[in-house]
Order: sequence, then C-alpha cells, then structure tokens
Amino acid sequence: MDTLLSRHWHHLPPDEVEALLETNATKGLDIFELEHRHTHFGPNRLTTKKGKGPLELFFLQFHQPLVYILLAAALVTFLLHEWIDSGVIFGVVLVNATVGFIQESRALKAIEALAQSMEGAATVVRAGEKMTIPSAGVVPGDLVLLQSGDKVPADLRLLRSRELRVDESTLTGESLPVQKRPDPLDQETVLADRHNMAYSSTLVTYGTGAGLVVATGDATEIGQINALISSAQILATPLTRKISEFSGVLLWIILVLAGLTVLAGLLHGDSLLETFMAAVALAVGAIPEGLPAAMTIMLAIGVGKMAKRNAIIRRMPAVETLGSTTVICSDKTGTLTQNQMTVKEVCAGGGCYEFSGVGYTPEGDISLEDSVIVSKQHNVLIECLRAGLLCNDSRLIHNEEKWGIEGDPTEAALLSAALKSGLSVEVSERDYPRIDTLPFESEHHYMATLHLSASQPHGIIYLKGSVESILSRCRDALDYSGDCIPLDQDLIDQQVQEMANRGLRVLAFARKIPKESTSSVDHADVTEGLTFLGLQAMMDPPRQEAINAVRACQQAGIQVKMITGDHVVTAAAIAHQIGLDGTKRDKLEDFAIDGRAQARLSDQELVEVADKIAVFARVSPEQKLRLVEALQAHGDVVAMTGDGVNDAPALKQADIGVAMGMGGTEVAKEASDMVLTDDNFSTIEAAVEEGRAVFDNLVKFITWTLPTNVGEGMVILLAVFLGVALPITPVQILWINMTTAVLLGLMLAFEGKEPGIMARPPRRPETPVITRELALRIGLVSIMLVAGAFGLFEWALLQGQSLDIARTVAVNMFVFGELFYLFNCRSLRYSMFQLGVFTNRWLILGVTVMVGLQLLLTYTPTMNLLFGTAPIGLVEWSWILGGGLTIYSVVGIEKWLRRQANVMVTD
Repeated sequence: MDTLLSRHWHHLPPDEVEALLETNATKGLDIFELEHRHTHFGPNRLTTKKGKGPLELFFLQFHQPLVYILLAAALVTFLLHEWIDSGVIFGVVLVNATVGFIQESRALKAIEALAQSMEGAATVVRAGEKMTIPSAGVVPGDLVLLQSGDKVPADLRLLRSRELRVDESTLTGESLPVQKRPDPLDQETVLADRHNMAYSSTLVTYGTGAGLVVATGDATEIGQINALISSAQILATPLTRKISEFSGVLLWIILVLAGLTVLAGLLHGDSLLETFMAAVALAVGAIPEGLPAAMTIMLAIGVGKMAKRNAIIRRMPAVETLGSTTVICSDKTGTLTQNQMTVKEVCAGGGCYEFSGVGYTPEGDISLEDSVIVSKQHNVLIECLRAGLLCNDSRLIHNEEKWGIEGDPTEAALLSAALKSGLSVEVSERDYPRIDTLPFESEHHYMATLHLSASQPHGIIYLKGSVESILSRCRDALDYSGDCIPLDQDLIDQQVQEMANRGLRVLAFARKIPKESTSSVDHADVTEGLTFLGLQAMMDPPRQEAINAVRACQQAGIQVKMITGDHVVTAAAIAHQIGLDGTKRDKLEDFAIDGRAQARLSDQELVEVADKIAVFARVSPEQKLRLVEALQAHGDVVAMTGDGVNDAPALKQADIGVAMGMGGTEVAKEASDMVLTDDNFSTIEAAVEEGRAVFDNLVKFITWTLPTNVGEGMVILLAVFLGVALPITPVQILWINMTTAVLLGLMLAFEGKEPGIMARPPRRPETPVITRELALRIGLVSIMLVAGAFGLFEWALLQGQSLDIARTVAVNMFVFGELFYLFNCRSLRYSMFQLGVFTNRWLILGVTVMVGLQLLLTYTPTMNLLFGTAPIGLVEWSWILGGGLTIYSVVGIEKWLRRQANVMVTD
C-alpha cells in the first residue's frame, strides 16, 4: 500500500483505483481489514515536527554579537562593583531574550493550528453499512460519502458525483467552488484542475458525491503543505541582519582598541591595574548599552502605531522589515479582490448594460451607453435578470449591516444584480412559483426551472448555463422592446469574446413557453425552441482601496506581484484593472505565467522570470514557496500576503508574512509576522509607511549614539597614549551612556515621518545601516566631542582646577554635545526648523529632564560622591554650551551643503 500513495490517482479510471486500494466501490472496506490499515497507516492526523525545546530556544536568544557585547558590559560593570548598572544592563539582555522567545514560540504554533484543522467527522460505508466516524479514523480505501456542508476528511478519488461542488479556495486559491466529476484526467493535470479529486480540509458547498480515500494524514496535499511549513526557515529581518553584522564589527574594534590601550599603558610604565581599568573604561565607553533597549522600545512604539492602523504585529522586527520591502507578493482572492462574485455587465436585446457596485450588496446603478437608466423601462433586461433570480437555488442574507450568501457565489451574484434592478425575490417567487427543477449537471452545463405564471397559462421555463449549451437550444431572441427576432449568433459570440478577454465569467439565459400545461420538466423539454434572453457577465472585482494601495506602493518603488490559483486570463484581467506593473503589455506571456510553465523553469530561470513577471496563475503551494525563494535569491526583501492554508509555507518563508484577520485561516495567521484586522490590502501601504518611519528613527538613534561611544573610546585612548589622567572614569561613562540613551536618544522614537517618505525607493537589502554620508557625519561629531571634552579637561587642569572639576567639565561636554546634536538628528536630511522646533514634545521633555539631572550630578554632594564630580562655575558652563552650539552649527551646515549638492545633481 505504501507505494500506492505516490500514484497519480486523478489519471486512473475508478475500477483501477478500486483494485489498487483493495477495496469495494459500493460496500467499502471489510471490518477485519480496517484494524490492519489503522495499524499500518496510523490516525488521519498531521504529525508535528519536533522542534527545539523551550530551554534551548530561550538560550538561543543570547546567541548574537550584540548580546555578547552587552553581557561583556554587564560583566565589566560587575567587576567594577557597579551593581546597579550591571543589573540594569543584564536586565535589558534578559527582557530582549524573553520577548524574542515568546514571539518565536508563537510563530511555531502554525503546525499545531494546521493539525487541528484536520479534526472533524466523516460519513463512510464499511462492510455495506453507512456510519459516521471521527475523521481521524479514516484510512486509505475507505468509501466516503459527501454532501453539502461537509469538510472533506482526506484526499479522495471520486467515484460518483451529483452536482458536487467543492470550495478549494484555501488550498488552491480558486475563488469559485469547483464542479466535480469522476472522469479520468490527463496525468499532467495541475492540482487546481483535478476535478475528479476532493482534497482534505476543503468544503463541499453543493451536491453529493462518493469517493475512495487515497491519502490520509501527512500523505495528503495539506499534509505536504505541513511539511513545507516545517522546512521553511524563519529568516532574519534586514534590521537584525544589519545590526548583527554591525555588532560583530564593533566587537572586534573594541577588542583591538582595548588591546592597544593595555599595550600603550604598559609602554608608558603604568601599573597593570591602571592599564586594565583604562581598557575597561574604553570598552564601557565604546559599548552602546542603550542600543538594544532603544531598538526594542522603538519597534514596540511602531507596533502600537500599526495596531491603530488595523495591523497586528506578531514579531516586532516585522515593522522595520515592511519599511525595507522591495516586493509584495499578494494572493488575489479576498486580498486584492472582494472575494464576492459581482455581475458587471448584462447584454440583452442588442444592448449591453453596465452594473455598478461591488460584492453581494444589492446597491448600484445600471447604465446603458454611459447613461443611468430606469431598469423597469427595459423589459428585455428585466426578463433576463428575472431568469437569473428564479433559476436559482441560493439566498442572499443580510446580517448586521453586512450581506452574505447561502449557496453558490455565482447564483448569489445573479440575485444581487436582479435586486439592483428593483426586482424582489419574495414578489417574484410569489408571482412565478416554482413547480419543478432540472438541476445543473456537468454533462449538460445548464439548469432549468418550471414556473407558474399568471400571463402564461401553460407556465414558463427558465434556463441558465454555459453560452454554448444555451445557444444551441435557442431558435430566436428577444429584442429591445421584448419582441422575438432571429437569433444573431455572431453578435452574441462577439460579446462573449469581449467579456472573456476582460476576465469576466459569462452565463447565458433563455426561456421557453410550453405549448401544454405540465407539472415537470426534463431535458427533452428544453432541447430546442428556446428564446434567448441575454448574457450576464460577472467577476470577483478588485477592491478600490487595493488599486490605490498598489499605485502608492509602486510610487514608493515596491513591486507588487499577484499569486493566485485562478486561471491566467482571469488573473491577468484583474491585474490589469488593479494596475500591476507590466500588465499593459500587448502579449499575455510578457507579464503573466501559469503554474505549468513555471514548473518547467530551472531555479536560475525562475529567478530571472520572477523579477519581470507580475502575475503568477494556477500556482501550487510548492510553487508559491519556490517563487518567494527565487525573489529572495534575486536580492529582494519579500512580503507575502495571503489568507489560506495554501499560503502558509510561503508566509513563513517570506521576510515578512502578512495574513488576513477576518477571512484568513488560523494556519495563515500563525505562520505570519503581521495580521491585517480589516483584510484590506491598503493597510499594507500604511504598514510600509510606518515601517519606513521606524527604520528612519532607528537610524537616527544609531547616528546620534555612536559619536558618543566613539568619542568616549577615543578620549580614553588619547589619554593613555599621552600618559595623562583619564578625562572620564568608567562610572561616569556609564552615567552618560545610560541616561542620555533613555532621556535623549529614545525621544527620537516619537519623531514624525520624514517629508516624502513614500516618494523614495526602498532601501536595498545590501545597503548598510550606516551609509558613507552618515559615517562621515558620525566621524565629524566624534572628533568634535573628543576635541571639546579633552580640550576642556586639559584647560581646566591648566586653570588650576581639581581633577574632579576637570572631569565634571568633560562629562558635561559629552552630555551637552549630545543634547545639541540630538536636534540635528531629528531629521537626517532637514533642519529642525523645517520640521518645527516643538513638534516633538517628548524630545523637549527629555531634554529638560536631562538638563535637570546634569545639574544634580554637578551640584549635589551625594552625586558628587557617587560619580566623582564637583561643582563648576559659569565660565566652564559657557565653554560647554559654546562647544555644544558649535557641534549643532557645524552639522547643520554639513546637512545644508549636502541638500544643495543633491539639488544641483537633480537639476
């Protein structure tokens, strides 16, 4: 039996399937065989991949260079007997590790959610008896019966079907329920087109059927998706990758400088203890203790802002990742589109009427030649719409100001269109009560209903179905005034072709007036003599907000690609309406590709094609995952949106997975980094904008804090090389780093968005956090801080001041130099006067508190004792404030010169 599970079951005839599975197509499995198969195949459940234990997962949070640096800082301050500082730094490390552990643990729940989706009940026939069992008890060879409302318990090869339709949207992305029939198919038929198969966890929406179980548990199609989720790697975000690289480089720089400090001290003849303490001071000064805390807090603030804009962040770095996104791969059904079929056009009586409105809501105008009409004055239109309303088994439901459906989406669209014209379901069913029904069958491709009518003594028959099946039965048609005229086949064919080219699904409608009274209708009654009423063309329309969001993303330099299980022509038409890049090209193959063509591409070819193609249709879950990997291999930062089970592997593989909160499955939500609570693609635009703002503020913080660390390290190094006393001590360095990071640097998290934030292209993944321009600025400010602090320290000593006073001057020079430089860092490009001096009130508050703390540090006896400081006079303060103002002025001039240079280049 094991070898059978890999067979192409859709290619085999039913009798061969029955023989291979060693079962009976009418009686099912024997009781004695069941126990053997239960033992052999196990329960019909998905197995979860054994992952890292909680302890291992927790300790892995410490396995990164930045954390090594912080642990070293905690150890150094501990050795210096600075218990509070050591505890604070270690506390920051612990909080970061705990947050990372919780977020990663939640992401790994995706497989558990997928396994739970398998649970349910199944109706089977065993030893000739019909029974209901838990779906976990289904085994290969079981004969399963299906009816409307059932969840398919396992992968089935259908043997019999009667009007069976299955909703496979969560597995394949196909927006419409699929008509099932048991006929064998070509071996190369793709998953979405296998009409003789019913797959585990899909839903039966209509009809009945019976099939043999060919795969259970992990061997099912959904089980293979489970394996893909297990194998997909959770990638580091661009920010964490860059911070990791930066931290690794910084670690080596600190070690080298500390080594040089020790060497220089020993060469000067200093004691080993003095040399060691100088090296410790340099290490403490160079370590950006506030950076991890600032990152966490800034990202948390971004999370809060996103929540207000209908996006729930499950992993905090995802906020920044969206800001770096270069490609968004979006599922079509329910994400870019309404996921509600809507009649857009009706051709009847020689005219084509356009219907406005979207979804199932029966509101909208009807236009003819761009003019809104009163539909009741157009009899042929009303008759065509009445046919769609009466020849219909579905219902529109209005609950809590929202319209839903009961039944088939296509029939619901017909009801909505009829109601827009002023027809009423209740009145129509009262005036035209149904007597009999000829259900839709795949063999005939139409449905017929017989109704009583006050105007027709023998009743009236309405038909709806495929254009070919209806036209072949018609002898005439209704004209504009409602009179019968000869059928114009060429005109109708032209109308159908034009609609199909726009991705519309077309149904034809007809009627027949029986010559004699009858209480039933059969196929012989509608073989010929019908009167053609018209065509109704429908589609799952794009969201208007999605069109606007796609345009905004493209203006921001972000490619948007559609990935769908729908047919390539339908997908291309939607893509064209949405305005995806490249969809205005003449040839379909220039911007769209289907799953079969994609499967023939090598990995390298797919990397090249993925960058150029905008529409990927009839795509399997494996191909979605492969596509994301191809884009990442091209160097893109990929965001993947989706809502179905079929999206989960790609959601997890992508740099950021975005799931839909309302219509999305739990599997997709658990595999994602971000969930949109309003299922609105336009929220992606807001997320990108917010992500860019968060990244900007993080870069501002790094650009602001590094000159202090570099400056402190250089001051210590310079003092050691010159053989003079240290201008600042390790404990003073810790005071500077910790207080300024919290009260000054963190205030940058509350900065507003940069002007034109969505008009610039996304940051390329290879772009470093600190660009050449910012590195030069950091170097310039570092030199000015070193010159100011060391110069004022030596000046104070030359004035005959004590060592404590000289060090207090140096400490305040660093703090007030940072304070003035902070106003430069409010924007990396513009002056604070262009932003508004008081627009960031948190920053003003932080500056005020920081100034107060420096006064306490300088003038209170307790702080003097703890930190080795002493009161200073107005002369010293004037030099300190003059130094800070100099830093602000020089950086302001540098920014102005760069803006002018950019303007000249642009011109």
